[in-house]
Amino acid sequence: MERKAALTTTTQPQAKRDAVTGPRFQEILLLIGQLNYTWTNTESLLIYLIAGLARVDKETAIVIFLTLNTTRARIELVERLTKLAKTPTEHRREILAITEQLTKQAKLRNKYSHCIYSFDEAGMSGSTQLMRIFDEKDGIKYGKVEELNDIEVGKVKNCINEIQKINQNIWSIVRKYSYPC
Repeated sequence: MERKAALTTTTQPQAKRDAVTGPRFQEILLLIGQLNYTWTNTESLLIYLIAGLARVDKETAIVIFLTLNTTRARIELVERLTKLAKTPTEHRREILAITEQLTKQAKLRNKYSHCIYSFDEAGMSGSTQLMRIFDEKDGIKYGKVEELNDIEVGKVKNCINEIQKINQNIWSIVRKYSYPC
């Protein structure tokens, strides 16, 4: 099934872009900004888990963290370090619970970080178009379109709250086990 790409505010003519400033548009932009800020802030705390688990200083952990290009790679490193025999069982249980939750929240974060947003001229009715290709036996699908309704907004708000809890839990572990920070 062929789909046409949705127009975004950046590809529309200037007059049309100026019209897309309604309250829903502004709400979504602020919410996605908060999601990305909360995520980035929390993902960076993996540095302290790497430092503690690998028994290295913070600077070394930063180099390791930045050398890994994806969130998935960073989480996998933390999980693998956690699973080493030298990691105490209590540390292992707590950290793996955190990485499981972080991975779960990454799905929604990735969805909203890697899509095209479309709004009506009033900036009220919005949708997302995923930037993924899905291979099928005899063809491909791409650009799944989903409405940005109150249910989706609620999911994003919940995701932000969950990421904030993960952030607090990581800090708790870092302090509890005296990991370098």
